[in-house]
Parts: sequence; structure tokens; C-alpha cells
Amino acid sequence: MPCYSILAITSTTQDWMAAYIPTATRLVAEHGGRYLARTTSHEQIEGPDQPARTRVLIEWPSRDAALRFMNDPAYVPHLSARTKGSESVHFLVDGIDDLA
Repeated sequence: MPCYSILAITSTTQDWMAAYIPTATRLVAEHGGRYLARTTSHEQIEGPDQPARTRVLIEWPSRDAALRFMNDPAYVPHLSARTKGSESVHFLVDGIDDLA
């Protein structure tokens, strides 16, 4: 079953980005993920203000693939750098309709 990562990221420093982006891009692909969106072009149309500069949407073949990516030893130091250099929120959403 597909799974989706939904991230909202506001960088507090740019120090991590040059190494992070190419590494994350490569590792997402290696774990079967596919970026559907990585953009600063977005508009919040509902709910309390949740400012974030960048929004990211990744499609994974499964929840396990997403978790393997998150725990990949090659990614862990980059994740640490991103979380130290940004305010980030990451949701993992199963591709199912529980309300159908």
C-alpha cells in the first residue's frame, strides 16, 4: 500500500541544505520514493496559520520503505542537520480511505 510523507519546513539556517538535498534526493529514490512536490509555492486555505517556507510531498511504495529511508545510516546525519537547522513537521500518511 502506498504511503506519503508530508513535510512543512522552515529553515533557520542554510548550512545543512547543500549536502542535504542531493543526498536526500538519491536516498529517497533508492528506497523507492518519488518526490511529488518540493516547493515554496503553496497557499494555506484552512485552519490556524501554519507558516512554513517549503512543503514537500513524497510518495512511498509502503510505510516500511519510508521508515527504512528515515533510518538509513546514510540519511541519519542529514536528518539531524535538517532538524537542527530548521523547524520541521513530518507526517507519514497511509494511502487508504478509512472513511469509505
